[in-house]
Amino acid sequence: MRVLLTTFAVRSHIYSLVPIAWALRAAGHDVCVATHPEGEEHVVSAGLPFAGVGEPIPSVGEQDTGGDVESGAAQDGGGTFGWADWPELLDLAETDPTTLTYDYLLGVFAAYTPMVFRYYTDGLVDGLVEFARRWKPDLVLWDTMSFAGPVAAAACGAAHARVLFGLDILGHARGAFLRAAARRPASACDDPLREWLDGVLRRHGRTFSEEVVVGQWTVDPVVSSLSLGTASPRIGMRYVPYNGPSVVPAWLAELDPEVPRVCVTMGISHREIWGADRVPVARLLDGIADLGVEVVATLSGGQRDGVDTERVRVVDFAPLDALLPLCSAVVSHGGAGSFQTALVHGVPQVLVPDMLWDTGLKASRLERLGAGLRVREVPATSALVERALTDRRLRDRATRLRREALGMPAPREVVPVLERLTARHGVR
Repeated sequence: MRVLLTTFAVRSHIYSLVPIAWALRAAGHDVCVATHPEGEEHVVSAGLPFAGVGEPIPSVGEQDTGGDVESGAAQDGGGTFGWADWPELLDLAETDPTTLTYDYLLGVFAAYTPMVFRYYTDGLVDGLVEFARRWKPDLVLWDTMSFAGPVAAAACGAAHARVLFGLDILGHARGAFLRAAARRPASACDDPLREWLDGVLRRHGRTFSEEVVVGQWTVDPVVSSLSLGTASPRIGMRYVPYNGPSVVPAWLAELDPEVPRVCVTMGISHREIWGADRVPVARLLDGIADLGVEVVATLSGGQRDGVDTERVRVVDFAPLDALLPLCSAVVSHGGAGSFQTALVHGVPQVLVPDMLWDTGLKASRLERLGAGLRVREVPATSALVERALTDRRLRDRATRLRREALGMPAPREVVPVLERLTARHGVR
C-alpha cells in the first residue's frame, strides 16, 4: 500500500514519524513524507522520500489568526497576554473535571484553533490535498497538531490515523467538550474547531466529521500507565528513539564509577517555535553542578549564556539514545523526545515543564507514579536531582515503566495492524 505521512516542519515532530515510516518501508510499502518546504533536510537525512508542499511556516506572531486573536496576543477581560503565556491560562491539557466546563473548553478551542491548529495547517492544507490526489495514498498518518493530514485523506478517499508524540490531550479535551455541549441546547453551542475545519473541508468537496479531529484510529507511543483514556481507538506502539543523523562521541564512554552523570537538556522545539527558552538554563545548571556530579548539558546558541563551562560539559548535540543509558538522572523540559527516551531507558527524570502542550501534565502524572519528580521552583531543582540520584524506589519505578514501554509492540509489529485497518476504512 501507499502511505503518506505528514506533520508540520518542526524537527522533533518529523523525527517522531521516522520509526513507523521505516517500519512500513521495510515491510515493502511505498512511503512519502510531505510537509512544509523547510522540512526537507530533516526528512531526506532520515533516508525517506520527501514532498515539499504548501508555504513555509510563518514566524510566531505573523500568521493570520482569522480575526479571533490579534498579532499573537489574546484578550481576556481587557488585559493582554502574549504567546508565551496564554497556554497556561487556557490549558488544553487540563484534566480537572470541575474546571472542564463548557465555557472553559469553548475558550480553549477558541484560542487553540486560530493560534495553533490553523497556524500549522493553513499554509499546508491545499498543497497537501493536491499532492494526495495526485499520489493517491491508501493511508495517511498525521501529526495530531496538523489537520492538513485528515483533510487530505478525506479529499482523496484514503484511510487515516493520528500518530501521537505524547499524551492525547486533544482527544481528551475534545471528548469533554462534546459531552459538555450535549448538555446544552444546540442553539446555545459554538464549536470553533468544527466551524473552521468544516470550511476547509467544503473547499475540497467534503464535510466535517469527528474523525477529522481524532482520526479513524490513533497510534499511541505512550505507555498505558501514563496515557489518557479517550474515545479514539488506540493502537499502542513502542517508542523507538530517533535523534537524527549523529555520531556517538568518544567521551560518552569516559565514565567515573564514583561520580554520577546527569544530563540536562531543554530540547529544541521551544527555541525553534518561540525563539527562546522558558527555563533559566544557567541558574538551573549552577545548582546541579554544586552536587559534585558530572553534568552534561546539550545546549546551543543563546542557551549557553551565563553557563559555567568549567563545571559543566556543554555540547551542541549528543544523541540522547546513546547518552541517557549512561546517565543516573536526566533534567529536561518534558518534551516528547527527551521524556520518551528517558522512559524507555528507565532513567529517573526531573522535569521542569515549559507548560506547552502536555509537558506539565506528563510531569504531574510521572510524579504521581513515583517514577520522576516535577520542579515547581527553579531553586529546588538541585535538591530534586539529589533525590533522583539516591531514591531507590524512584529508580525501581522508572525501571518498571521501562519494562512496560519495551513490552509494547514494536513499529514493525504494528504494520500488519495498519494494513488491516486501512483495508477496513479506505473508501476507494
